[in-house]
Amino acid sequence: MDGLIGCRRRPGPGRQIAPTSPPPSRLILQCCRFCLRSTEHLEEIAGVSLSKGGNVSLSKEAPGLSAVVVGLGWDVRTTTGAAYDLDASALLCDEAGKVASDRHFVFYNNLTSPDGSVEHTGDNLTGEGEGDDEAIKVDLAAVPAEIGRIVFPVSIHDADSRDQNFGQVRNAFIRVVNQADNAELARYDLSEDAATETAMVFGELYRNGAEWKFRAVGQGYASGLAGIASDFGVNL
Repeated sequence: MDGLIGCRRRPGPGRQIAPTSPPPSRLILQCCRFCLRSTEHLEEIAGVSLSKGGNVSLSKEAPGLSAVVVGLGWDVRTTTGAAYDLDASALLCDEAGKVASDRHFVFYNNLTSPDGSVEHTGDNLTGEGEGDDEAIKVDLAAVPAEIGRIVFPVSIHDADSRDQNFGQVRNAFIRVVNQADNAELARYDLSEDAATETAMVFGELYRNGAEWKFRAVGQGYASGLAGIASDFGVNL
C-alpha cells in the first residue's frame, strides 16, 4: 500500500488508527492555477517575431492557409499640436513591383481591390485604443496569379503642413493573423528612428512558388505617400 495517497484500512472493532495525512491541497491548488494561467496564455502567444528584413513562410506556419488579416498599429506621442491621422493602405503589385492599375491601390478612398481579394476595413482617424488601429483583409486564395506581392504602407495625412513625422510615432507594428482561427502568424515591431519620414512601408506579403511569405520591411519615405505611390506606379 506504500505510495498510495489517501488509502485507509477499515478499522476493526475497538481498533484505533491514526488518520492519514491530508492530500496536498496547496500543491493541487498551485497546479490548478498554473494550468489556468497556461490556458490563458495560449491565446496570447504571439507569432514569429521578425526584425527588419526578416521573412517567414506563412504557408508553413499554418498549412492550408487561405486568408489573413494584416493588422497595423501605432501610438502617437503626446503633443500640443494638431491631431495625427495615420492611414494604412495596400498595393497589389506584379512581379515587376508595380501596381497592376491605380485601382489596385487599396486605401480609405478605395476600400476594395478590383478582384475583391483585398479589403480595407476602414480608416481610424485617431489611432487611439489598444490593438490594431487599422486592418486589411487578404483572401490569399483569391489573389490573381499576376499579383506577386502586396505591400502595406502607412502614411501621415497632411504631415508637411502639420510638421509631423514618424519620429513622433511610437509602438508601431504590423502583424499577420490567420482569419480561420485568429492565430497570429507573424509580427514586426518597428523601431523609432524615423525622425524625418512621413510615410513608411511596414511589411509585405509575397509569393514564393506555391507558398505565401511575409517580410518585415520598415522602409521610410520623407516624401510621404506621394513618394511611395511614385515608386510603385500609382497615379495620385
